[in-house]
Amino acid sequence: MSLSEEVLPSRAALLGPPVIDARAPRFNQAIIGGAALAAFLLGWWPLLALAALQLALTLTFGPRLCLACFLYFKLVRPWLGPGPVKDARPVRFANLVGLVFLSAASVAHLAGFPRLGWTLGLVVAGLALLAAFTGLCVGCEMYRLLARLHGIGPRSVARIDLQEIGASPQAGLVVQFTHPRCSDCRTLEERLSAQGVPLALVDVTQHPDLARKYGISLVPLAFKVDSDGKVLARVTT
Repeated sequence: MSLSEEVLPSRAALLGPPVIDARAPRFNQAIIGGAALAAFLLGWWPLLALAALQLALTLTFGPRLCLACFLYFKLVRPWLGPGPVKDARPVRFANLVGLVFLSAASVAHLAGFPRLGWTLGLVVAGLALLAAFTGLCVGCEMYRLLARLHGIGPRSVARIDLQEIGASPQAGLVVQFTHPRCSDCRTLEERLSAQGVPLALVDVTQHPDLARKYGISLVPLAFKVDSDGKVLARVTT
């Protein structure tokens, strides 16, 4: 889970990350992909423009004006239960890419280039339905690639100041950077606690300064340290 709030990757200060139920984007992608495919099968290109409008409203106003989000949270989620929490930024970027393609497709139809319009619309349909049914979100992967190119990612940590994070030196201590809405963080914490591992939890929403200092761009992230705070190993989920 990345910790910046921006749609595009940057080196901005770390804040509380926007997160979302992981099933919601896939439901939205199914709706958008289905609409784009239906537009082609019915030969009615304005449906592409309506899908673009829906993405624009979602990106501008969030879930409040997202029809697919409303349907998911009102009808689907109560039946399935809450899904795992994930970073919303890659999804927003993927929606932005979809908006650009659908808008270009609509303009192409208006300008008298239907083949180009349908090609762009079918690209959106294919990628959106691929993400909906397999979980492979090409736009999300594009975002992560851009993030790496901009230097966003966990860097090597050699030592953690135990006094600074309010932890007492003890054998086998694990320092875990966490977020209150991160389901993977809770899973890791519960597993380590069940094993009797002494834990020092650092909430990145309460201590963004420490997240910046140690280059914590993803959570959960945990390190086993010695009594002086020297990092001995990274603890994986």
